[in-house]
Amino acid sequence: MPKKPKPKNKIPSKVWTKYSLKENKLEKKNTCPKCGPGNFLGIHHNRVYCGKCKYTEMKLK
Repeated sequence: MPKKPKPKNKIPSKVWTKYSLKENKLEKKNTCPKCGPGNFLGIHHNRVYCGKCKYTEMKLK
C-alpha cells in the first residue's frame, strides 16, 4: 500500500483582523459606504477598494 501524503500546514483565516473592539462592542473596520456594512474594503498600498461595486478611495502621500 502506498503511504498517505503528509498534510500541508494550513494558514488560518485572518478575518479577525477586520474587526476592532471598542468599549466592549465589536466594530467592523473599512466597510464600503455604498454596499453597506456587509462588505469590507481591500487595502492596497495606494488605495482602498471594494470588489463588489468597484468603489475606490485613493490615499494621498
